Amino acid sequence: MFGLFQWPSRTRATLAACAFTASFIFYIPVSHAVLALSGTRIVFDGDKRNVALTISNPSDKVFAVQTWVNTDADDQTTAVPFIVSPPLFRLNAGKEQQIQINGLPNSLPRDRESLFYFNAQEIPQVTTGQGNQLNIAQRTRIKFFYRPQEIKENPIEMLKTLSWSISKTDGTAHLSVTNPSPFHVSFIRLEIIGNGKTTKLDNSIMVAPFSTQRYDLQSVKPGPGLQVNFSAINDYGGFSTPTMLPVSVDF
Repeated sequence: MFGLFQWPSRTRATLAACAFTASFIFYIPVSHAVLALSGTRIVFDGDKRNVALTISNPSDKVFAVQTWVNTDADDQTTAVPFIVSPPLFRLNAGKEQQIQINGLPNSLPRDRESLFYFNAQEIPQVTTGQGNQLNIAQRTRIKFFYRPQEIKENPIEMLKTLSWSISKTDGTAHLSVTNPSPFHVSFIRLEIIGNGKTTKLDNSIMVAPFSTQRYDLQSVKPGPGLQVNFSAINDYGGFSTPTMLPVSVDF
């Protein structure tokens, strides 16, 4: 039986201690964890008080599940204006649990999205007779975007406003993308087309709002007439229709 279900109350101190312990347990991608989330990302609209997510247990085992929101730093000390309810619960085999992420008053930027991360940690049941068997608490971590209500644009339509260029730094050519929109853009596909061939770029890091991100060109030879072809992940975890845009060469 889980010792954690014998606690008389879930005090703030106890939850803080659990979260601190969680920081020492390694991150496991979604596809490797036992528990399944109803989405691969979360968008919290600023005009709403909360957002819901379902966690399901398709296995034949019982788990304790701990949930929380933190920042890109992945620490337990940086304050975030979100509370997950319930923060700790038992999830039986073949069952699911809906959780709610509640927003608190905040001073987050009003002209752009803010990035956080939602965490779900699964703690396996310890049964009598297991002896010294090692049980590993696996964690799923997905992106959590807070989108202020002042933002009215459509994130998919704003993809066409991205500008692409190739420049040299210390003699090395890089592809740069400038994002003039208030949205984070996560690429699922990024290719450069030119000189009669298509080259896929593997290091397609997300570009933040109102910022520029650089990518290694790999085997691409800079020259006139280059184009970039890309798809981005939408709010529901799907992919946008591929977009083709020109690439300028700045040297």
